Amino acid sequence: MSVCDRLQNWLKQNGVPFTVLRHEPVFTSEQAAAARGTSLASGAKALIVKAGTQFVLLVLPADRKLDSRKARDALKVKALRFASKEEVEGLTGLQPGAIPPFGSLFQLATYCDPALGENPSINFNAGDHAISIQMAYSDYVQAEKPQMICIT
Repeated sequence: MSVCDRLQNWLKQNGVPFTVLRHEPVFTSEQAAAARGTSLASGAKALIVKAGTQFVLLVLPADRKLDSRKARDALKVKALRFASKEEVEGLTGLQPGAIPPFGSLFQLATYCDPALGENPSINFNAGDHAISIQMAYSDYVQAEKPQMICIT
C-alpha cells in the first residue's frame, strides 16, 4: 500500500476530514502553492533531519526557512543536519519533497513550528509529487500530536 493510501486510510479511520487534490508533479514549495491555488504560508513543509543520533521530522510553514540554531536548541542537540536523499528514501520509501507532515507514518518523532498554526488550513504533498492533501490545521495537530517547537 502506498504512503498516500496509508495516510488517507488512517485519516478516514480517525474521522479526520481532508480533501485530496491531484495536480501536475511539483518539486518546490512555490510550485506546489501555485498548483494548489493556495498561499505559500499554508504549505506544511516536512523535513527529515538527523538531530544528534536520531532522525526526526520537522514541520514548518513553506514560506519560512529552518533556523538550524533554534532547532538545535529546541531539540537539545549539538549536531543537526538534513537527511540525505538516500536516507530519506530508506526511512520513508519516498523522494524528498513528497513527505507528508506525519512522522508517525514512518516511526519518526514529529516536531511542528507553531507558526504553521497561523493558517486555518494546511496543504502538503501526500507521499506523491502529484497528490496533495488539504486539511484544517487544528485537525492535523489533533491527529498527529506533534511536539511544538520554534524552529523558524
